Amino acid sequence: MSLLPADPAAGRISPGLEANVCLPEHCFHAFDALYCALTNATPIAPTFANEKYPLFVTWNTRSSRSGHAPRLRGCIGSFEPLPLWDGVAEYALISAFRDSRFRKISKSELESLECQVSLLTDFEDADSYLDWTIGVHGIYISFPHPSTLLSASSSETPSPLSSSPNLPRITSKQTFTATYLPEVIPDQGWDKIEAVDSAISKAGWNGRITEDLRRSIKLRRYQSKGCTVTWDEYIQWRGR
Repeated sequence: MSLLPADPAAGRISPGLEANVCLPEHCFHAFDALYCALTNATPIAPTFANEKYPLFVTWNTRSSRSGHAPRLRGCIGSFEPLPLWDGVAEYALISAFRDSRFRKISKSELESLECQVSLLTDFEDADSYLDWTIGVHGIYISFPHPSTLLSASSSETPSPLSSSPNLPRITSKQTFTATYLPEVIPDQGWDKIEAVDSAISKAGWNGRITEDLRRSIKLRRYQSKGCTVTWDEYIQWRGR
């Protein structure tokens, strides 16, 4: 049975995900927060359940030329469970205006946008930095500054071990962190090592990536329930 909504104005739920977890109304609420912030319109009060979830809000720019994939315009979220009414609206604005990789979204861009809300679930501590499944799990990594790892070796050979009692000793509490949502890794065509190495770089480490560094990682895997709507779908919703 298809999980796609029958109403074409009701958004697109990510394949294989339960329709009652992340709803098009979550995306409409995010769009409404941005639209009202840019136009001083009156917000529409949400009617969906005000449950708590860790969440991300992603803005993409849709190309006017067919066949071109949407382009990332902003994506920020929280791993702390937040009430959805306030959390979705807050991170809709944070991702639109405070993603340091991009300039602030402007009113002139509204018609080209699509919004994705991702509710994060099923958090688990991985047994190793390779203990997760591409296309199923997102990854959240944390690791100490490599200069604090006391080890005689600097092997480049990937290893499935990350919880060995022989891991290098950590002498500082300084840590780097980064995450990738589940859909990012298959979209990029990465294998596990490439995804982890990219996350290490994303966290801010620009030095050599050794196996000692990989094995120092603490990795949490999680899943994501997502839904996406376009500007046209949002305007139809607001008009109703």
